[in-house]
Amino acid sequence: MSEDIECRERDGVMEILIDRPAKKNALTTAMYQRMTAALADCSARPDIGAVLFAGKGDDFCAGNDLQDFTRGPEGGEAAFAFIRALAAFEKPVVAAVQGLAVGIGTTMLFHCDLVYAAPDARFVTPFVNLGLVPEAGSSLLAPATLGHARASAMLLLGEPIDAETADRSGLLTAIVPAGNLLDHARAKAKALLAKPPQALAATRRLIRGDLSHLLQRIDEEAALFRQMLDSAEAQEAFAAFFEKRPPSFPRA
Repeated sequence: MSEDIECRERDGVMEILIDRPAKKNALTTAMYQRMTAALADCSARPDIGAVLFAGKGDDFCAGNDLQDFTRGPEGGEAAFAFIRALAAFEKPVVAAVQGLAVGIGTTMLFHCDLVYAAPDARFVTPFVNLGLVPEAGSSLLAPATLGHARASAMLLLGEPIDAETADRSGLLTAIVPAGNLLDHARAKAKALLAKPPQALAATRRLIRGDLSHLLQRIDEEAALFRQMLDSAEAQEAFAAFFEKRPPSFPRA
């Protein structure tokens, strides 16, 4: 299990803390596996009523660790397994976001019930820039949440949005001062636990609706993601990233 993910219980809430600040909390295969296992554990435990995701240091999550991701198919499969586990998770999920939220650092937020962000939060989905396609059902959830135009700017152009724009667009529950962010998110998670549990669970299911279409979209994205990961475009995009140069994509 990865030491870069810390799981700790606080008053019936499982905190899943991304703890790799030197790499801006970029996720490795082992980190994905640890988070997936933590969600499975929380699902099986009646004493855990909610989950809180947070990142240590200056950033929430810089997305996939690309060095780790290119070593073999395990990274992609671990990421997809985590995405499916989060999408199907049946207990409330809260997130506290500061600094960078890149790739999965943004798309996982569409599956959280309450998302609190510091004023410096910045959300980026650079999948197309890397010769890839969006994941985590974001090709479905981003337009539904943000609107078609804003989602297209993020997913097609890779344009970042700041906390105020994310708040206005419906991605965030609230913007919270950085010094109070984690305590605020913890208080809201604890407040969920004080609600009647059956009514809370039923209401959450109604809000989320039928998940079959979403899970189908996640699988469609995953199939395309795997296919494009081996494409010439992705190979050039990754090479340019590691070589710190602009990519060159031939036009058909």
